[in-house]
Amino acid sequence: MTDSFGRSLAENVGRVMLGKPQAVELAVTTLIAGGHLLIEDRPGVGKTLLARAIARSLELPWRRLQCTADLLPADVLGSQIWSPQTGELRFHPGPVFTSVLIADELNRTPPRTQSALLECMAERSVTVDGEPLPLPDPFFVVATQNPYTSAGTYPLPESQLDRFLMRIGIGYPTAEDELRVAVQRDGHRALAELVPIANVERVSAARRAVHEVRVQDDVLRYLVELCRRTRELPDASLGVSPRGTQALHLAVRARAVLHDRDYVVPDDIHRLAVPVLAHRIQTDGDTESSEALIAELVARVPAPE
Repeated sequence: MTDSFGRSLAENVGRVMLGKPQAVELAVTTLIAGGHLLIEDRPGVGKTLLARAIARSLELPWRRLQCTADLLPADVLGSQIWSPQTGELRFHPGPVFTSVLIADELNRTPPRTQSALLECMAERSVTVDGEPLPLPDPFFVVATQNPYTSAGTYPLPESQLDRFLMRIGIGYPTAEDELRVAVQRDGHRALAELVPIANVERVSAARRAVHEVRVQDDVLRYLVELCRRTRELPDASLGVSPRGTQALHLAVRARAVLHDRDYVVPDDIHRLAVPVLAHRIQTDGDTESSEALIAELVARVPAPE
């Protein structure tokens, strides 16, 4: 395994994200899996704080992109700029050329700009004048968004939501945790005091370990059965695609690495089914309704012993 990289990272992030161990664990699992993370919740509950704490904990370059209604694709990818000295166009890389990109309030930017970023997430490269320019490895996007009922939002279509390995929420803290939050020093100061505990080698080692994790046949069949049954849900007009099945398979192996195991157990699937699958089904309701459908499905389908 990887000398408890995942647990060390989760503990470090937890110094800032008080009382939210589940959200922190899901975020770290996404990083280990090599996927991208979408954090959807109300304003003020710590979405950006979680994203920045992950970035600060990694000895990797990171950038923050504040998404607004007037943001253009070139503001994300970069643009060709005329150089008077050379008489040529020179490409000036945009903020996407980094290892950890925080896209804050992604659903406040127009669909064209959303598509530019999400194409980078899928291809891990940017095409300039027909030439592909690779993005750094690792390349990890943490995007935040407000609920679609918020003013001035552009909902992400299903095909773009599918680019995120997980969609998670944070939720309000308990009364006890909110007392701790109330007396916590300024969030910017707390973030500044976080010491990086991981570099590119440790991240790469954790990701390599994911592919060494074993999944027993009965556990794999259970995982596939859950995904297939989402296509039969009467309240869902769109079920999980085979790519979604692959995403859950990847995520559960990453969770095994986080817990220092080289094998997957059914509990890994139980814990990750909602954050990995709920945003991949289409319903007439909101986020909570799709999550409830997946949770009910997990409760109905018998797991292997």
